Amino acid sequence: MEGLAWLAAAIAIAILGIVVWSVARKGWSELNLDLLTKSPIPFSLTNAPQGLANAFAGTLVIVGLATAMALPVGILVAVYLNEFAPPSIRTGVGLVLDVLAGVPAIVVGIFVFVLLVTGSGQSGIKGAFALAILMLPFVARTTIEVLALVPNALREASLGLGIPQWRTTLSIVLPRAIGGILTGTVLAVARVAGETAPLLFTSSLVGTQTSWNPTHALQTIPVAIFELSESPDPKDHARAWAAGFVLLIFILFASLTARWLATRNARKIAGR
Repeated sequence: MEGLAWLAAAIAIAILGIVVWSVARKGWSELNLDLLTKSPIPFSLTNAPQGLANAFAGTLVIVGLATAMALPVGILVAVYLNEFAPPSIRTGVGLVLDVLAGVPAIVVGIFVFVLLVTGSGQSGIKGAFALAILMLPFVARTTIEVLALVPNALREASLGLGIPQWRTTLSIVLPRAIGGILTGTVLAVARVAGETAPLLFTSSLVGTQTSWNPTHALQTIPVAIFELSESPDPKDHARAWAAGFVLLIFILFASLTARWLATRNARKIAGR
């Protein structure tokens, strides 16, 4: 059984290696600084350097706004459920979070399209709101699990000294769980960084100029990859593969960072 476990792990690592190598090989010709600093030139008949600076800028803005929306709400939900809510509410809201985590991204995109986009147009803020809905259950669930790891003896000692429960949560519990909260946030960012479907409905009608204004529709890496893959130009295909490789490396490093933070937080809680 140990040999089978090692074999399964080796197969998983090999598959990841094949995916990374395949994406890098197909996009190698466009993996350069121009990809990050130049904007695309539509219908260009010259060899002028092109890139996806507008997509990288839009992704940073939208994912950053989504994190700013989802992080405080997810933490507050987790704190309430773990520290203050009665068991009946805790069970019900926990079920809602599990269901929300399983909702397909395209359904969230359609929901936000009907709720916010219809009648007023697309924008980066609306795209960020759609991604925040996808991030929320991951942040909340991870924070709940981390808060549950904080020893009850710390809470009891604080309450025994006459400190109110809200102050105990704010000053004792949350500082012990900050590493786990960061872990959940990093995982949630990695989860939504490659989402395409919600952004097609909320922030895809864009130009080629690099913009940082979230009130306008912003280009993003996943949507750019989708659009370039439908182009008849082989250079556009290579640019799509290159953008996919950058996105893949980002998700890989985000996952490794989350694992490191999780290990560090577990040692901190255990007192080692």
